[in-house]
Amino acid sequence: MNTVSNVTTAKPAVAGAIYVAPVGSTLPTDATTALDAAFIAMGYCSEDGVVNSNSPTVETIKAWGGDVVLTTSSEKPDTFNYTLIEALNLAVLKHVYGSTNVSGALEAGITVKANNSVQESSAIVIDMIMKSGVLKRIVIPSASVTEVGEITYKDDEAVGYNTTVTCMPDSDGNTHYEYIKAA
Repeated sequence: MNTVSNVTTAKPAVAGAIYVAPVGSTLPTDATTALDAAFIAMGYCSEDGVVNSNSPTVETIKAWGGDVVLTTSSEKPDTFNYTLIEALNLAVLKHVYGSTNVSGALEAGITVKANNSVQESSAIVIDMIMKSGVLKRIVIPSASVTEVGEITYKDDEAVGYNTTVTCMPDSDGNTHYEYIKAA
């Protein structure tokens, strides 16, 4: 049965939408529990929101004549993409470049080192509010930044870090969890 009331949009939660903590931090298991103090807000995200790609790579086997007779799944990457637009936020810079590559404070001066060192994985929580105040929380136990898009510096556009993270399976084999609760 089609139900119009099940169609929704998603907006960032008022207090923030994307939070990052070290892997191993206490993860929430519902849409409403307060986050562990280790989670740090990444500030504003661009109007493009958050995009999740979670589709298997499928190979098809064809018979002579072109009929598809078998499909096999070779991988199922789970990625999230978002653009962080608080370019002066120390936490954002550490998320994008790695915590060991960013030092200082804005008032005294920040140093960012761009290099080939391996970044640490992070736990990520994404909070949003859907239609009628329904809360949705995505919990990623472990993810690594695997791509940062081009960074544009111009006078009529916010500096942003278009960031893609790739989720790693936890001990149960899950790459992320979604919790939804009516207000």
